[in-house]
Amino acid sequence: MSETNRKFLLAKRPDGRPDRDTFELVEEDVPEPGPGEALVRTLYLSVDPYMRGRMDAGESYAEPWDVGDPLQAGVVGEVVDERGTGFEAGDVVTGNLEWADYATARGAELQPVDPDLGPVSTALGVLGMPGRTAYFGTREVADVAAGDTFVVTGAAGAVGSVAGQIAKLSGARVVGFAGSEEKVAFLEDDLGFDAAINYKETDDYGAALDDAAPEGVDAYFDNVGGEITDAVFTRLNVDASVAVCGQISLYNAQELPTGPRKLPTLIESRATVEGFLVGDFAPRFEQATRDLATWVGAGEIEYRETVTEGLENAPDAFLGLFEGENIGKQLVKVGERSE
Repeated sequence: MSETNRKFLLAKRPDGRPDRDTFELVEEDVPEPGPGEALVRTLYLSVDPYMRGRMDAGESYAEPWDVGDPLQAGVVGEVVDERGTGFEAGDVVTGNLEWADYATARGAELQPVDPDLGPVSTALGVLGMPGRTAYFGTREVADVAAGDTFVVTGAAGAVGSVAGQIAKLSGARVVGFAGSEEKVAFLEDDLGFDAAINYKETDDYGAALDDAAPEGVDAYFDNVGGEITDAVFTRLNVDASVAVCGQISLYNAQELPTGPRKLPTLIESRATVEGFLVGDFAPRFEQATRDLATWVGAGEIEYRETVTEGLENAPDAFLGLFEGENIGKQLVKVGERSE
């Protein structure tokens, strides 16, 4: 065990888009677990767009961090020491822990990771929160069915890429928005999307949708918001369903833009628009993980990970999310499993 523990703190609240000065890396002694706690050595650290909201002082669905607080994220780690948690040294676990080499957590805050289901990193991706978000958002909220046209934004990301594949398994025509030709090729050639649109090379989102989804949109999984969502709303079919999962195009906005007002289109389409949090489905997480693992094992769902090496580079991995640098799940690799 190293003698020091590196940890990231929130150095200041960002004014618009965060930068490297938003983060402070400090060193301290490795913490000791208390009664009922485990000491966990980080193997993989997740960075996710929703963390941007926790950097602001305002209320959100996730509690904001105070300046000087340790940053937290989904972590897969190895138990090093424990005090009555029911885990043993060497067990692989996941939980919401600090951006650090080592962190302590109560046993009830940790879940075991089964390495037989896939590489342990997938507990933060296709077999973890992003995969479950795609699972419930597509099947329950967007309510996609065979014959539907399903549109997903942020389609090459951790959630969108899985959502589109689940919609394909349901028999839908799938159209994805992504931000590069490499991502378009990934969606169409690797994941089997029926069409993908490079929004950075498209001047008219509506016209691009008319080409990719000529019969309109029956189910929409929104990770991005903004002008793309404005265009999709004008092409919703009668009784369409919209699952609002994220609005990454607006997360760094200092003032929210008004934009075109699209509510009248919902009168015409009688569409259902529902925001959701994956935690709403917590009692059914085991079912989702089981189904996702079966699909991955059968080759029916593919996944990709973008891995940044080193805890010290975690801020760069996080900031890269807002530049669209990742394909699939963005992870930070911090340590190796013990032999």
